[in-house]
Amino acid sequence: MNLFPPEVTVDTLNKLSVRTMVEYIGIEFTEVGTNFIRARMPVDHRTQQPYGLLHGGASVVLAETLGSVAAHCSVLNEDKYCVGLEINANHIRSVKSGFVTGTTRPIHIGKRTQVWEILITNEQEELVCISRITLAVLDKKP
Repeated sequence: MNLFPPEVTVDTLNKLSVRTMVEYIGIEFTEVGTNFIRARMPVDHRTQQPYGLLHGGASVVLAETLGSVAAHCSVLNEDKYCVGLEINANHIRSVKSGFVTGTTRPIHIGKRTQVWEILITNEQEELVCISRITLAVLDKKP
């Protein structure tokens, strides 16, 4: 079963990011699967902390972007929308340069809440950060 409608493509997701923080720090959606969305983010002056390492907050921005977008896309053709309730992140490995890639998959898709896991890896596919976001599913008001 495909969790996302056909109009959810890499191109449409990247167009949503124009003139937002997502575009500013260089996050780029790279793949939409049946039950996952993937994006990459550069590790450069925009996403590094003063010691030259990937900023943990930048990892959380990537994670929240992926989880929130995936939740939104999963209710795209319904009279619903999703808002974040909580996000956590465990930073496992440091990164100094290159790109990190985040992949989000659902843990729970309910009528009133969703939970998504986001795994962020380096270019060697080693785990850099694991995050989980919980979202409320709300009714759109007329």
